[in-house]
Amino acid sequence: MKICLLQHDIAWGDPQANCVHLDALLATAPQADLYVLPEMFSTGFATLPGATVEHGEPCTGLAWMQRKAAALGAALAGSIALEDGPSCVNRFYFVRPDGSYVQYDKRHLFGYGGEGERFRGGDERVVVEYGGVRFLLAVCYDLRFPVWLRSRDDYDAILLVASWPDVRRFAWDTLARARAIENACYVAAVNRVGEDPACKYNGGTALIGPYGETLAAAPDGQEALVCGEIDLQRLADYHAKFPVLRDADAFKLI
Repeated sequence: MKICLLQHDIAWGDPQANCVHLDALLATAPQADLYVLPEMFSTGFATLPGATVEHGEPCTGLAWMQRKAAALGAALAGSIALEDGPSCVNRFYFVRPDGSYVQYDKRHLFGYGGEGERFRGGDERVVVEYGGVRFLLAVCYDLRFPVWLRSRDDYDAILLVASWPDVRRFAWDTLARARAIENACYVAAVNRVGEDPACKYNGGTALIGPYGETLAAAPDGQEALVCGEIDLQRLADYHAKFPVLRDADAFKLI
C-alpha cells in the first residue's frame, strides 16, 4: 500500500481556508492509496477558550474529506475538533473513497494544554481495515501511553496524527520509533508545522518500519508531502523470523 503523509501549516480557526490550502497541496501529490493529515487539521489545536471548533456532521472538514477521497479515489485520515453535545471531541476520521468513514475519539486528553477542560475523551480503541492493511487510529498524546497502543496482533500499522510542539520534538521522534519497535509494526506519524497562539511546530512527520527504521521523512519546519510503502509481506516475514508478539504479556484494559 502506498501512503502519503501531509505535513502542513494550519490557519488558526479557519476550516474553509485550511481546506482550500489542502486542495492546493494535494494537487501536487503523487497517487497514493491513503493520505494522512495532522491533528485538528481544519482549525489548529483548538483547546484555548473561545478557539474555533467545527459543528455538526458532516462538518466542513469531514465534508471536504469525503469529497476529496472520492476525487482522489483514495482514503483520507485526520482529526477534527468538533462540538458534540455539551462538550467537544478530538475526532479522528478515516474516510474511504465511497464517503463512508470510521471514527475514533482521542482517548488521552492533553491536560497540560487544557484539552480536558473543553473536550471529553473517547473510550473505544479503533482498528480500521483498508486495502488489506489493519490500521490502529491514534492521536498525539496517545503516543505516550504504550498500553493503549499495545498490539494484540490485531493491526499492522499505527496511524498517528498530531499537533506536537517543537519543544518536545525529541520525545515525539523517540516514542514514535519505540511504538514501532515494541509492536513490530509500521507507524505513520504525521505532525504539523507553523505556529498557533500557544506553540510552534516543526514537524517530524515520518513513516517508520517495524525495525524502527525511517522509510520516509519530511524536512523539518517545512510543508511537505512524503510517501512510502506499507509492505505486508515484509511485515509477515519479520513476524515469522522474530515473533516477539507471541512472548508479550497478556493484559486487559478495564
